[in-house]
Amino acid sequence: MAVLAWLLIPLFAAIGAAIWGGWASRSRTTEDVAELAGYARFRDAMEKSRTGGGPVG
Repeated sequence: MAVLAWLLIPLFAAIGAAIWGGWASRSRTTEDVAELAGYARFRDAMEKSRTGGGPVG
């Protein structure tokens, strides 16, 4: 029985590593798109304030 336990430890470690690897390499493009869109809006607002575009509204 002890031999079986020592064989299961690497098996569980490999399964855990595969799960973690899949989680770590997941696609996060949706968060990046929203963040880049917010940065573009910020840049536009700063450009308007620098050129004297006046208050918004």
